[in-house]
Amino acid sequence: MLALEPLDGRLKAAHGELKRLDMNVDQVLKEFKKAGALLEGHFILSSGLHSDKFLQKALVFQDAKRTARLCKALAAKVKKEVKDEITAIVSPAVGGIVPGYEMGRQLGLPAMYVERVDGEFQLRRNFTLKKGQKVLMVEDIVSTGVSSRECIAAIRKTGAKVVAACCLIDRSGGDAKVGVPLIALAEWKVKAWPADKLPPHLRNVPAVKPGSRGLA
Repeated sequence: MLALEPLDGRLKAAHGELKRLDMNVDQVLKEFKKAGALLEGHFILSSGLHSDKFLQKALVFQDAKRTARLCKALAAKVKKEVKDEITAIVSPAVGGIVPGYEMGRQLGLPAMYVERVDGEFQLRRNFTLKKGQKVLMVEDIVSTGVSSRECIAAIRKTGAKVVAACCLIDRSGGDAKVGVPLIALAEWKVKAWPADKLPPHLRNVPAVKPGSRGLA
């Protein structure tokens, strides 16, 4: 007869596994730094705001193991906080495609994405959602939440229900509102300014727009 480990021992082991999956802000930022993805300069964010810091997540996503490590921790956090049974993942193109796929792999769910058609997010490529289907919206980085809200609106147009949203880093520090609970692997408050209210250290520095908004 197979000897089973006592229940309390199994529970402790499961708790230990969850503890190992936890990542704090410093650990998440360390992964970005190791990938050379934490940039400093003068950047125009996808929101239109200006910042002296930019998270070039593409440099993180080129490393499959690093991406899996981050998304595994995020998936554990989603499982812990979302009680609804999620049946699909939808991300906004372009930035959300890779983390959306990896979250699908970690959670064992189909992953799809929306693209812009005449400026509006839509499901294409024969991706379909059923009415009432429970969806997790996956983003890479959230700043103001604009792209997330647009993605969620596109999902809702199909009749599906967005039960939660998640991202690797919420650079609003928890201020961004997307219309559903937002689960971030890390919250990191980064200052950003409108073009007409730049701080002195950015006023004479040429700005670059490294994001992907408008490409899909």
